[in-house]
Amino acid sequence: MRQEPPARDAYRIFRPITTRWMDNDVYGHVNNVNYYSFFDTAVSGYLMERGLIDYHDGDVIGLVVETTCSYFAPISFPEAVTGGVRVDRIGTSSVQYGVGIFREDDRAAAAAGHFVHVYVEKESRRPVPLPDDLRKALEEISA
Repeated sequence: MRQEPPARDAYRIFRPITTRWMDNDVYGHVNNVNYYSFFDTAVSGYLMERGLIDYHDGDVIGLVVETTCSYFAPISFPEAVTGGVRVDRIGTSSVQYGVGIFREDDRAAAAAGHFVHVYVEKESRRPVPLPDDLRKALEEISA
């Protein structure tokens, strides 16, 4: 049975994503590998916008340990794309985001999946509990 694409209202926050000419493949649409970059851009953009991560000087970093993506409709450069983000699960040291990629003003996602971060101490790469300010911001966009 074919999965139905999620609707925009299934997500809590949205970030614009710029498609590039180089994203298109020989079939004239954005290649599947680029959707994972879109997921990372939407999630990381939210975290950076909220001041929740410091990739250069912070002691705690989020490492991607799992991603999935289902494709429902093609996207082609130069279409405007929006990444919808929500939090599906918060653990002790991890978070699972639900991410939807939307073309133009479409109500249904062109692609959707999830993205899991495990937060670790930057030097040792050992898991650490989510910082309180991060946990609070994640709870704000929980599904």
